[in-house]
Amino acid sequence: MNVSYELIVIGGGPAGMAAAYGAWRHGLRRILVIERDGELGGILNQCIHNGFGLHYFKEELTGPEFAERFINMLAEAQIDVLTGTTVLELAPGRKVHAVGSRSGYNIFAADSIVLAMGCRERTRGAINIPGTRPAGVLTAGAAQRLVNIEGYMVGKRVVILGSGDIGLIMARRLTLEGAKVLACVEVMPYSGGITRNIVQCLEDYNIPLYLSHTITDIRGNRRVEQVVVSKVDDGRQPIPGTEIVFDCDTVMLSVGLVPENELSRAAGINLDSRTNGPTVRDNMETSAPGIFACGNVLHVHDIVDFVTAEGERAGAAAAAFVTAQTPPGANLLRIVNGDGVTYTVPQTIDRDNMGDSVAVFFRPRRIFRDSHIVVEHAGGTLKAFKRPHMMPGEMERVNIARDVLAGAAGEITISCKELET
Repeated sequence: MNVSYELIVIGGGPAGMAAAYGAWRHGLRRILVIERDGELGGILNQCIHNGFGLHYFKEELTGPEFAERFINMLAEAQIDVLTGTTVLELAPGRKVHAVGSRSGYNIFAADSIVLAMGCRERTRGAINIPGTRPAGVLTAGAAQRLVNIEGYMVGKRVVILGSGDIGLIMARRLTLEGAKVLACVEVMPYSGGITRNIVQCLEDYNIPLYLSHTITDIRGNRRVEQVVVSKVDDGRQPIPGTEIVFDCDTVMLSVGLVPENELSRAAGINLDSRTNGPTVRDNMETSAPGIFACGNVLHVHDIVDFVTAEGERAGAAAAAFVTAQTPPGANLLRIVNGDGVTYTVPQTIDRDNMGDSVAVFFRPRRIFRDSHIVVEHAGGTLKAFKRPHMMPGEMERVNIARDVLAGAAGEITISCKELET
């Protein structure tokens, strides 16, 4: 089957659904969402805890409730949805090759495409933990799906490696299901999750957090029996003599997420080595004209409301591309990472087509207290945003007004600077 659409969205999680709905709100009507899972919603379907929707819907929802809202919105807008279908290739001319058990092999033509494939977890193989390979070692996301959707208990005595948000949430979830979470072990001197989850998922349940520690051995025959945890030095190397042995039956890994960009890479779209996602302009357009990216496929977010807002922005930009065929402006500003900044998204700002302001997201390299986020051009400060506290585990956002950039050309730099005492 060969069908043409104004927009094809690849991925039916929160970013993809928001992109499709955003495009519909801005005038597109022939829209297709392709999702490889059996239903829309993505990771939301296994996130049964509350805390979603406070920004977007102005009320607190669980993950499945948040997903249901958008699923109903897409149905009311009569947006086409194809589930159980995997996209194999983005061919030249914005041709989308997809295959599904029910739909078969199809080539769809699109006036525009939004990439919203999300991200995947780093596994044990990616971080090279030594030891035997028994049962009982799994990622936090896999554990979440097994417990919340499949109804299986993954273990009774658990050690968590890494302090990412899914791992923290699963520490609480497993505790509530009767397991004993012995420790959460983090190689960095700060947590990888947001403060709210540290407090509500570890501190409230008296689960110890070992900063500057890592697992140096996993012991067990058929199943995990013990793990060895060691303190690490400033170079993140284990310090001999600091070993702690935990008797446990499960090791849960929460050691980071990687944007799912095999399709993007194969299509020749430029990727940022720091985010592992596509480089984009402020309207979420990638280096390939008419192809946009949003959500965790672009960079890993903290909360779904930011993912949703980014998806809507990408959908609106795709609609503008289709209806007006707006060409990129000639006046592009490149954003440079300054001191204390790991990455920025977007990477460039189109001065000719930007709105009243542009939202720039970034992560600080370390913990900052009493600081300024400084936007600079040619050595001079254009704007400074005060922050009492920043940390790598929490994404930062600044809105830069159009008039602030009036005299800027070439590039601007975003830095984090602590105030002098």
